[in-house]
Amino acid sequence: MNKGSWGKIRAFFDMRTEEGFTMKGFKLVEGINGLFVGFPSQKGSDDEYRDTIWAERELKDQVTQMAVKAYGQDIMTPAPGSKDPTATSEPNMNSEFTPPMPSNDDVSTVEPFSDEDIPF
Repeated sequence: MNKGSWGKIRAFFDMRTEEGFTMKGFKLVEGINGLFVGFPSQKGSDDEYRDTIWAERELKDQVTQMAVKAYGQDIMTPAPGSKDPTATSEPNMNSEFTPPMPSNDDVSTVEPFSDEDIPF
């Protein structure tokens, strides 16, 4: 694991399977809810990045847990009110999120949304 700080990326690492396959290009990313693993990807002709390695959710969770443990920090904490309090995974970007509306007393303390709040 190559630790450092490159924007939101905290480490790069490669992973070797028990069968001897080495997969290169994993990233440990600091998102708004904590650390998660970004799988290897390549930039397409349309300037969009696409994953080059796919895995089921359970395997992604195991990789994230191993990487965060190797990095030396606690795993991401689930959002309050989530259905599975033991689940630790990267945020689900397909679900709709409606933030709670502040009361009139809290309007002065609301911070504006920025691109820095996006975990990728």
